[in-house]
Amino acid sequence: MFSVFKFFRKKPKVYSKIENHIFGIITELLKVSSTDINCDELGGKYYLSNEEQHFKVTILGNDNVIRLTNTRDSVAEKYDKIFVEDVLRAVKEEKHRRMELVYDSITNSIEKMAERLHNTLIESNEQSEQENQVVRRLETKEIKNKKVNLN
Repeated sequence: MFSVFKFFRKKPKVYSKIENHIFGIITELLKVSSTDINCDELGGKYYLSNEEQHFKVTILGNDNVIRLTNTRDSVAEKYDKIFVEDVLRAVKEEKHRRMELVYDSITNSIEKMAERLHNTLIESNEQSEQENQVVRRLETKEIKNKKVNLN
């Protein structure tokens, strides 16, 4: 019974040498934080750009075309749909990871700001309460002094 399921299980795609190199180039670019990732998700277009390494990648997901450009070479080729989907998955995962880092950083900043404001308000309220207590003591003392003077 299990052998039937193994037969229908999706076999991993074996990439050609060129596809392996292309995938390697893209994953290496994604590892570098200075690589910009931009996209037009509706159009299925993704753009990687690393100015330091003078490298640009355009992935046209709807057409299964990948264009690689550096200072010396530029090549645009149509690739197997599964290969392009795998490349896009890697790009989207890295984009999502980076977005999570930004989101966490923003959340952390907001949390610190809220804590600071909360503590400032607490301190202000405590100070105000202490001032009110001093005023009440002075008023009480003043009332006692008036009573003593009246007698």
